[in-house]
Amino acid sequence: MALYEKTASELSELLGKKEISAVELAKDVFARTKAVEDKVQGYVTVAEEAALAQAEAVDKKRASGEELSALAGIPIAIKDNICTKGTLTTCASKMLYNFKPPYNATVIEKLTAADAVITGKANMDEFAMGSSCENSAAHPTHNPHNLDRVPGGSSGGSAAVVAAGEAPLALGSDTGGSIRQPASFCGVVGLKPTYGAVSRYGLIAFASSLDQIGPFGRSIEDAAMLLDAVTGHDPLHDSTSVKTPFEGSLRANLNADIKGLKIGLPKEYFGEGISDAVRKNVMAAAEAYKALGAEVFEISLPLVEYALPIYYILSSAEASSNLARFDGVKYGYRTPNAGDDITELYTKSRSEGFGAEVQRRIMLGTYVLSSGYYDAYYKKARAAQRKIREEFANAFEKCDVILTPVAPTTAYEIGSKTTNPLEMYAGDICTVSVNIAGLPGLVQPCGFDENHMPVGMQLIGPRFGEQTLLNAGLAFEQASGLKNIIAAL
Repeated sequence: MALYEKTASELSELLGKKEISAVELAKDVFARTKAVEDKVQGYVTVAEEAALAQAEAVDKKRASGEELSALAGIPIAIKDNICTKGTLTTCASKMLYNFKPPYNATVIEKLTAADAVITGKANMDEFAMGSSCENSAAHPTHNPHNLDRVPGGSSGGSAAVVAAGEAPLALGSDTGGSIRQPASFCGVVGLKPTYGAVSRYGLIAFASSLDQIGPFGRSIEDAAMLLDAVTGHDPLHDSTSVKTPFEGSLRANLNADIKGLKIGLPKEYFGEGISDAVRKNVMAAAEAYKALGAEVFEISLPLVEYALPIYYILSSAEASSNLARFDGVKYGYRTPNAGDDITELYTKSRSEGFGAEVQRRIMLGTYVLSSGYYDAYYKKARAAQRKIREEFANAFEKCDVILTPVAPTTAYEIGSKTTNPLEMYAGDICTVSVNIAGLPGLVQPCGFDENHMPVGMQLIGPRFGEQTLLNAGLAFEQASGLKNIIAAL
């Protein structure tokens, strides 16, 4: 088995025993990238030279007897909206085509301290707005399991490079399902942490009250290992971050014994629009949990039917505010056709620099925040958000975790939904409520459809219930054998 085919946990063990070197591992992963990247197109920027220098430094530390972290020498891809000092961070947008941040995001500082090896910046939907990784100014990313299909979005590049063997781990961001839906489409593990569990400093904002950075891996243990490294309170830079009860201990406390675990199946997530393949595989997972000793029963979350409009009102409103800073003046794209007219400079720079989907959401957000419509839309959406949070809190008084589909279907063909934004938005129906409520959500493979495309299942937990989610995920992973799924390509 080639090194790129192993999980991050297996690679960490080999590195710790000095059976392989970090440079050897990095070269193997980049050889795989060179072999398949033209097909997958999962990266915006490949940082081979810098990564090999990091790997060499790790090997020197290990040779000198330094005590190193579990991530030391492990290659990790980074979504292109997470700031990396001196390396292009474009948000897959023409607007930031030349932006090299003068600072690192907090998660990058943590990974650097852990001696991880950063392989490059993964492709995404522009400014994280999209569900297919087609809204990129760079290029669309292809699903490694079928190159004619989308990898999901907006963190499609991160999921695709993990599924293709181009990196064993990756970081993404999740505003309404942007880690979980690509994880499902690409057959990998993805975890959206509790809001506040990971610092957002250096994450270029889409919707600040919903955004959260999280890990991709090819096993539950891998996801736990990466989340351990990046979680934690960041009082200096992010006032919304908090100290978590599991601070750095998720991997160490993994336990697949889930006897007595109470799992709720919300009937609203299994209704009209969910494909037979998705329903069949998720329900089979529920039966597997019963066989493992868990108690599985139906629950009701009637308010989730309003989650989609709530999400698009709130996220677009925040996007219109957050993206106002990109005006063609301070950094990034500036139109060459404005003359001396400042209004024309703003208008043309934003019209030329932003893609169609970003412009669509900015306009929607500006509309719902305008004086005539703030009370009718934005204020009501905030009130409804509180109701959904209460509904989930009540549900968790009866169950420990909630099991749902991730998306109504498996990965669809590239180009099949680009002309119908509303149809693409509807694909987020199973994921957006988790962000609205600020809860953690874990996605992992649970089977395949008739075309052998991966099907994922979603486990939702209460605030800071990551350990319970990972333990439940590990139990299913061990029972099903569904882990480390790499596309043949």
